[in-house]
Amino acid sequence: MILMASSYVFITYDDYDHFFEDVYTLIPAVVIIAVGALLFIIGLIGCCATIRESRCGLATFVIILLLVFVTEVVVVVLGYVYRAKVENEVDRSIQKVYKTYNGTNPDAASRAIDYVQRQLHCCGIHNYSDWENTDWFKETKNQSVPLSCCRETASNCNGSLAHPSDLYAEGCEALVVKKLQEIMMHVIWAALAFAAIQLLGMLCACIVLCRRSRDPAYELLITGGTYA
Repeated sequence: MILMASSYVFITYDDYDHFFEDVYTLIPAVVIIAVGALLFIIGLIGCCATIRESRCGLATFVIILLLVFVTEVVVVVLGYVYRAKVENEVDRSIQKVYKTYNGTNPDAASRAIDYVQRQLHCCGIHNYSDWENTDWFKETKNQSVPLSCCRETASNCNGSLAHPSDLYAEGCEALVVKKLQEIMMHVIWAALAFAAIQLLGMLCACIVLCRRSRDPAYELLITGGTYA
């Protein structure tokens, strides 16, 4: 689950990366993927320690779980911090992307705009009238916006501003911000869920350690003595 959430972040970020310049916002996802990869090794340590009844192994298991738990708490904090920065980042970069749009020979940024407008059912930054301020709109001189602004239900839509009812009325900026914040929340909830599970694992391991340390038969067994 934790790996799925983080992978989802990276896949979706690739579709929206032109609207988001701060790559450090991906730090929570990177950390959580690293933690997820370590969970398999951590699980093996815990299983081996339990089977061999090793106090040292169980203690190591608890310490590793504690470190991972702290890491996930840090991930949650970073997730909330960067989630709050999303709006400012998008607001700073989205206008640059729309300025560079070239519908006749679409580059990566142009494809990103068309993709977002189709997927999020939006047009322009705040609304479709924003296209009138772009170089592409002024150069084409056909008083129309990209076809990606056309509603799915509109038939024979050519992006003309003379038929605004055929176009998506909502701007893309707010929807992109909402989408990116939603993605970050997936990572936060995944980290919280695994932190809770690991906290339970630490408590169980500590209980086992305490019981074994108080069991005289177990102490004699590991020191090679006899118990009568």
